[in-house]
Amino acid sequence: MKRRAGEREKELKKKRLLEELGENRLPYMTPADDDFHQLWKTKYSKLIFRKSETVPEELHQMVQKGFLTLREHDCFFQDLVRIKGKDFLTPVSRILIGNPGCTYKYLNTRLFTVPWPTEGYDIKYCSPQIHDACKALIRLNDYLHIEAVKTLQGQNLCETKEMKDTAVIDREQSFATSLTERGSVSKDQSGVCVPEDDSVSLKNRTSYNLTLLNYMDPLQMLYLKQEPYFGMGNMAVSWHHDENLVERSTVAVYSYSCEDSGVGESSEQELKGRDPAVWHVGLKVAWDIETPGLAIPLHQGDFYLMLDDLNMTHQHCVLAGLSPRFSSTHRVADCSRGTLEYIFGQCELALQNLQTDSDSVALSLKSLEAAVVKQVEEIHNEVEFEWLRQFWFQGKRYLKCTDWWLKPMAKLEEFWRKMEIMTSLVLSEVRKEQQIEEQRNETISCFLLVLKERQRLRKEWTVRPGKKIKYMK
Repeated sequence: MKRRAGEREKELKKKRLLEELGENRLPYMTPADDDFHQLWKTKYSKLIFRKSETVPEELHQMVQKGFLTLREHDCFFQDLVRIKGKDFLTPVSRILIGNPGCTYKYLNTRLFTVPWPTEGYDIKYCSPQIHDACKALIRLNDYLHIEAVKTLQGQNLCETKEMKDTAVIDREQSFATSLTERGSVSKDQSGVCVPEDDSVSLKNRTSYNLTLLNYMDPLQMLYLKQEPYFGMGNMAVSWHHDENLVERSTVAVYSYSCEDSGVGESSEQELKGRDPAVWHVGLKVAWDIETPGLAIPLHQGDFYLMLDDLNMTHQHCVLAGLSPRFSSTHRVADCSRGTLEYIFGQCELALQNLQTDSDSVALSLKSLEAAVVKQVEEIHNEVEFEWLRQFWFQGKRYLKCTDWWLKPMAKLEEFWRKMEIMTSLVLSEVRKEQQIEEQRNETISCFLLVLKERQRLRKEWTVRPGKKIKYMK
């Protein structure tokens, strides 16, 4: 319900913004504009950009070879996402790579990581080349983590210096005031408030646990949506905030456009605004029509960092060029409810209410308390609709890279079968007359609510594959 309310609110904001604009377009700037860097410094200072020459050449070669390997092995897939009850195929093709057992959910679709090589895990890849590609991406992940930490530490030092300088000025002004105003007492302002951002906090906000890889060849697309607010041209990814991230965590994006594909840049004299032949990242202050937007060109091997709360206060989009492009978007995903460890723990919690008679194979429930039944049945729903159906609905895409997920999903299915038995046991028990009526009614009321939700979701999932699928616009 919260997600639906959030979607409705965003649609209303978008509608109001477009109505206010009418036929007009908001201004935006590119590096060709005189005030571009001043605007960046004052309104977009938490976006950090690094050109390709700052990245070690060996790393470039490894990562770019990895991208091409994954494309050659058909490992990129368009995601089927659900928006306002309708299914859409994303124009961008994706693959999720990261910590074993991690997942990432966006637009009501859960993606499952192809695990990168991790000590203590037995991961069998379909080919040595895919292993090398995943290894290259964890190398890039480590590099971007270090760069993000250094950047945040540098920003904190600057902020601390500015605060100290301000405190000195305040003390001087206070002293001068005390000389001119008889009887006044100057406050001691020697205590400077330094941002609390120790090494633990920095690590939590920059320890990327996965990367969402994107690939698109614009010339192969039948349709690309036009950017609606600024007139920036074709969009590969519409305006959005990244979902399901640890609060104030950094997002790092490495870009690789295949610029040797015969597509050149446009002549600067012909252009007004951004070059449509070149990929850009667009940024704007969320739901703001006063502040000009930014369009920053992305060339082969460039990367950028979105620091702190930038992802919450601003929105970003990806503006398509003409050449094929890969990107690796490294995130600190909020995995509080999105790891195998979590869902296995939930299953074990639910199955604590299942009792096996030691003298027979008969199964029974330890408790019929409404709260216990409700908890078990909600976990039952979570396993089925957030994990099993999400995994199998996406077909066998993960087998292109590894069979790592098959064993844990088989284990989850076994847990689910036991919970199906527990549902049957609840139905059987509440029919018995010896139950205290008040307790029985409370249990039935809670139980039916969860069952109705299960019935609704099963119906929804049953018809999904049969629906006519549209492309996102």
